[in-house]
Amino acid sequence: MNEELRRDIEAFVSENETAIFADIARLVSFNSENAPALPGKPFGEGAAAALEAALDIARGMGLSTENCEGMIGYAQLGEGGRGCERYLATITHLDVVPVGEGWSADPFAMREREGWIIGRGVMDDKGPSVLCLYALKYLKERKIPLKYPVRALLGVNEEIGMKDVEYYLENFPAPLFCFSPDANFPLCNGEKGIYHGRILAKSPVENIVAISGGFAANAIPDKAEATVKAARLESAGRVTAEAAGEGLWKLTATGVGGHASMPQGTVNAIGELIDYLLANGVCGGEEEALLRFLASVHHASDGSACGLAADDGLFEPLTVVSGVIGLEDGRIFQTVDSRYPTNMSGEKIAAILRERAQGLAEVTVDHDAPPFYMPLGKPEVQVCIDAYNAITGENAKPYTIGGGTYARDFPNAVSFGPEHPERPSPAFAGPIHGVDEAACKDWFLEALKVYILALIELEKLEF
Repeated sequence: MNEELRRDIEAFVSENETAIFADIARLVSFNSENAPALPGKPFGEGAAAALEAALDIARGMGLSTENCEGMIGYAQLGEGGRGCERYLATITHLDVVPVGEGWSADPFAMREREGWIIGRGVMDDKGPSVLCLYALKYLKERKIPLKYPVRALLGVNEEIGMKDVEYYLENFPAPLFCFSPDANFPLCNGEKGIYHGRILAKSPVENIVAISGGFAANAIPDKAEATVKAARLESAGRVTAEAAGEGLWKLTATGVGGHASMPQGTVNAIGELIDYLLANGVCGGEEEALLRFLASVHHASDGSACGLAADDGLFEPLTVVSGVIGLEDGRIFQTVDSRYPTNMSGEKIAAILRERAQGLAEVTVDHDAPPFYMPLGKPEVQVCIDAYNAITGENAKPYTIGGGTYARDFPNAVSFGPEHPERPSPAFAGPIHGVDEAACKDWFLEALKVYILALIELEKLEF
């Protein structure tokens, strides 16, 4: 890497550090969890407000902006306007998952601690959204020659449907190449398939009066509750039992939350609750049989306890978790989230679970996205890897993931940082989708340098 360019990028990042984290804090202040549609705000008030704030930040940098009917937005540097057909892009999202319970402070008031920022969306994906805007700001202020215009796409429906990208690709040409800062460094060139489904009991509950847990299908819950009929119950392990009236007991299970694609190190509160019900003989007959089937989903996140284990040698092995449990018309339902390799499919997962249910429950396929894989020999992929290694001094290699990013929806895309799960983090720093979600400030500033260099070098390619 040219040392003069390195010093200039470092100077730009240093000059803008305060503004970068102020802008992240501004975006974090909006609860942009998707909500019922309003006129001109298809994903609710919070998502719309976050999008407009991000576009306002971009306009302050002198970038052109477009709010596409509230479905998605973008900031652009370079000629071409809305009808541009040959351009490069970054894509991030401004929507967030629900906060859940247990935060040490207001999740929408970003705070700093020991070089880390904490708040819902700091890592997933509001912080990276701001980094992309500042990468464009560098290109603009330094008057970097552009062979291709560059767009920073800003989605608002990544967490629960990706209708934003569906709308965008129906109404705009796809970029020649784009990267999505919504994963780990150095670069992800493949994503597992994603299955979302539901298990719904065929018979109503008997001894279970109420049951609930979780807030999103793609997040491992840290709390689950039930009210059950029983003579007497004692607290045990992660479950507390409290009398709730004549012959009724309130059960509260606690766990360790996290992202559904990364179950290692988490503790699913739903699984804890179901195991307690089974261990204490609260239910009998079909109700107990159903709980044993549901428990099989929780007993091994690799799917081995429920017949779903799969490994193709290309991706990491299959994972399966449950994110939400509740009652529907008096019947228990439980969501299922599986990230699967190429030798599995959503339909096959549902079929295996139906067979395991032995007629006790229905199993649906609510969403199924097949795996995608980007060949490493493509010049644009190598440019991104080289930019990362040039800035960090590492010799890192690409990898594949179980999570799902926007990259899978574009014809030529990868996910590209900014997370570093291999680096140690303090105990107070929570994961994405978890309590006290956190991001390291120094790592963010390093990531910005990577994105600036990558965009400079991508502009030199022939597409």
